[in-house]
Amino acid sequence: MTDLYKNRYRIPSARAQWWDYGTDAAYYVTICTKDRMPYFGKVIDGMVQLSEIGEMAQQCWSEIPVHFPFVILDEFVVMPNHIHGILVIDKGNTDNNGNVETQDFASLQTDHTRYKPVVNIYGPQSKNLASIIRGFKIGVTKSARVIHANFSWQPRYHDRIIRDQAEHERITSYIQDNPINWGQDEMYV
Repeated sequence: MTDLYKNRYRIPSARAQWWDYGTDAAYYVTICTKDRMPYFGKVIDGMVQLSEIGEMAQQCWSEIPVHFPFVILDEFVVMPNHIHGILVIDKGNTDNNGNVETQDFASLQTDHTRYKPVVNIYGPQSKNLASIIRGFKIGVTKSARVIHANFSWQPRYHDRIIRDQAEHERITSYIQDNPINWGQDEMYV
């Protein structure tokens, strides 16, 4: 389904309109390369063998907290044509040195009316999930295009707000097992 915006059709946002993506929470993200091209390497015997671009993606992910000190990195894997990762936005639980003291999952209630929609959804955005993902994608793209001029990401990414420990454990297992299950993965090429 598309919406008309400034006399042009566009696909509506996949983000939850009732959620502020700058809120302290754990987020599970999947980011794919354009046309699922296997720029990042290959899976051999259940192990990911990273290409040079795959190593760049892994390094850029590990450097996210350098650029966004309120982010805690959790489970992560680089697959041949996509990445899966869990990151935690935790702005509220830091000491005076910026060190994180605790980590909480999103406390979501079934009544989404208590969350106010973001008022300026097209204005400047920083310190939220979109800005973190945008920074990661830019970092990988700049380095990757030196090696492969046509490197590109899909324009969107998938996210899930992790709601509790059980969900976190299930997603962590999925990420860890992704290389082993690569042959059955829907993104397998």
